Amino acid sequence: MLNISQNKLNEKVTLESYTAFSKTFHGRHYKYFNRFLIGFAITLVVIIFLPWTQNVTGNGYLTTLTPDQRPQTIQSPIPGKIEKWYVREGDFVKKGDTILFISEIKNEYQDPLLLERTQMQRDAKKRSVVSYQGKVKALDQQISALSQERKLKLSQAKNKVLQTILKVESDSMDLKAVRINTEIAQRQYDRTLTLQTEGLKAVKDVEDKRLKMQEMQAKLIAQENKFLTSKNQVGMANIEISRIAASYADKIAKAQSSQFSAESTQYETEAQVSKLENQSTNYEMRNALHYITAPQDGVINKALRSGIGETFKEGEQLVGIMPTNYDIAVETYVEPIDLPLMHIGESVRIQFDGWPAIFFSGWPNASFGTYAGKVVAIETFISDNGKFRILIAPDPAKNDWPKNIRVGSGAYTISLLEDVPIWFELWRSLNGFPPNYYQPAVKKTKTKEKK
Repeated sequence: MLNISQNKLNEKVTLESYTAFSKTFHGRHYKYFNRFLIGFAITLVVIIFLPWTQNVTGNGYLTTLTPDQRPQTIQSPIPGKIEKWYVREGDFVKKGDTILFISEIKNEYQDPLLLERTQMQRDAKKRSVVSYQGKVKALDQQISALSQERKLKLSQAKNKVLQTILKVESDSMDLKAVRINTEIAQRQYDRTLTLQTEGLKAVKDVEDKRLKMQEMQAKLIAQENKFLTSKNQVGMANIEISRIAASYADKIAKAQSSQFSAESTQYETEAQVSKLENQSTNYEMRNALHYITAPQDGVINKALRSGIGETFKEGEQLVGIMPTNYDIAVETYVEPIDLPLMHIGESVRIQFDGWPAIFFSGWPNASFGTYAGKVVAIETFISDNGKFRILIAPDPAKNDWPKNIRVGSGAYTISLLEDVPIWFELWRSLNGFPPNYYQPAVKKTKTKEKK
């Protein structure tokens, strides 16, 4: 109600006639109230000098200590169609247990005898390799035989050359003897002719000597012809050596060419065998992928693909699984301004969602329902939410965490720092200062030792 009137009500109306006035405005009430204010002031002064534990709080959730223990989804590395489910949601499975069976949807893999036929092709190619290996060995033997035969033929031709050379020498010696005899017959004829002219020899003796001389000349011509024939045979023998070498070189070259062609075909066939073996191995592995199995012991959380006959692509999530054996941890986030205060091994108090707790921020020893933990990992790169991620594991020296907590549930964390008076904490909060730079006792001791 607005006080518009200029008339003052307290000056015109008195309250002394009321009982409440007499009970309220009494002298001893002022004394009690003054005592209360003095006691409250003394208590407040005592309280502001009490110790207060500075802390850094954060919100997070439960996770696992190692990545392989966290909830995961199972994918199929190949596209397919769901044919049969072997589990239900909530079932426990062991590592290697079949979860579902899928079939192929690609045309090139739909042949039910694809693996067997590929193996038949591989075996046929292996037999071809064996055949080519036999052909290479036969050609190698043929080359060896031709080389041996060439060696024998060349040896035979060289012997013939030696024979013709010896024959040339023999004919040369006979030619010299015939020439000598021809010269003797010529001198005898000339001498007999002279004696006949002088009347000392008869004409018959001259004619005998002439006949003998002509016979020797005929022998000389025949011997020269024989000598030239022998020399010609030496040249023919040398030509035969060259012909044999060229002929067998051509035969060996043809055999080697056939051998190289067979080896080339053998290597190509071996490459085809390797390719078919690779294909058959891939088909075997692909057939094994038709059965989606559990990667580790766990519980089936949720089927992300349902029904029969539903198709999917490779890499799509099919079902979620939670490992059975895992080490629990808390994943929390702190502001960048508080990151320098966090250290590995730092003590942390944790309040789990769903678990009753009475918590006093500055007096952790007076809290109830919180659990102890230690920092085991600090992320060095900021997260998408603008904070830094910290991983907290149970403190083995303190009480165990509840057994019924589940991965993914929320948690409220309080990192315990330095003890300060309450008045200092109030002054720091009013001024917006961060908590005191804090180092664990172990690090402080090491720093002093270094100094």
